Amino acid sequence: MDIGRKLKRLRILNGLTQEELAMRTDLTKGFISQIERDLTSPSIATLMDILEALGTDIRKFFSESEETKVVYRKDEIISSENEKLGHTIDWLISNAQKNSMEPILITIESDGTSNVEKPHEGEEFGYVLSGSVYVIVGDKKYKVNKGESFYFKSHQEHYLKNSFKRKAIVIWVSCPPSF
Repeated sequence: MDIGRKLKRLRILNGLTQEELAMRTDLTKGFISQIERDLTSPSIATLMDILEALGTDIRKFFSESEETKVVYRKDEIISSENEKLGHTIDWLISNAQKNSMEPILITIESDGTSNVEKPHEGEEFGYVLSGSVYVIVGDKKYKVNKGESFYFKSHQEHYLKNSFKRKAIVIWVSCPPSF
């Protein structure tokens, strides 16, 4: 673990200079600089003092993940086909259920539907890449064509239906994850 780099990032996020952090911790600016460049390691007590000055504690500091995954490659997409309902779902983000939202790419064949989603807290967004679909929310039905989008609160039963001759491809994002 690169303690110095993490401390520097935290210091900058807190809008502090090395000199300001040194004053808050009764250390020298030079010592803070050496720690940030990994030229020296602070004692546990000193590290705890620095972390307190930066508004965190040792448990949070070491439990933070180093980097959040940003790019998801084609070979990480998980697909599931439902022949009975006539759709294929591609989960675009692996393990999205741990995130705030879950984007999928759903391909719905002619006369096919998505799964019927039960009411839940949250919101739904979709963008039709090709074809057309009906978005059914409760007892209302909305036609959405290629290049159009939909957005609604998820407090009613909802699903997509393709009543048209061409297959439809839709990017659908659920917040929180529910697919």
